[in-house]
Amino acid sequence: MKVLKLDHVGIAVKNLDETLKFYTDVLGLDLAETEIVEEQKVKVAFLPIGDTEVELLESTSDDGPIARYIERSGEGVQHLAFLVEDIEEAIADMQAKGMRMIDEMPRYGAGGAKIAFMHPKDSYRVLVELCER
Repeated sequence: MKVLKLDHVGIAVKNLDETLKFYTDVLGLDLAETEIVEEQKVKVAFLPIGDTEVELLESTSDDGPIARYIERSGEGVQHLAFLVEDIEEAIADMQAKGMRMIDEMPRYGAGGAKIAFMHPKDSYRVLVELCER
């Protein structure tokens, strides 16, 4: 597996519009676009910074993964995403190294990416996303 770069940092938020004001008005970042990913019950705002980006994640449902994360841990950094050359190869490599994968097969992610999450118990309590664009 080859990691190409840190693709993005995912930040769980309760109110996307309110949180965006901080990132755009205070930090001066530009909002590239927003997207709703129905499969994951999430609305995503993309804020590019150089060749990486911040993704703000607001749940579209009370039972969505972001809503559950916020209930358990509060708002804040939810995951780190690493861009890989080949997601299927990366999943197989992680499994061969004894890492548990939440996603054993890639699934659709925001921005048209193919994604897979590692279990945070195997990555020192950091939710790691592997993504291919």
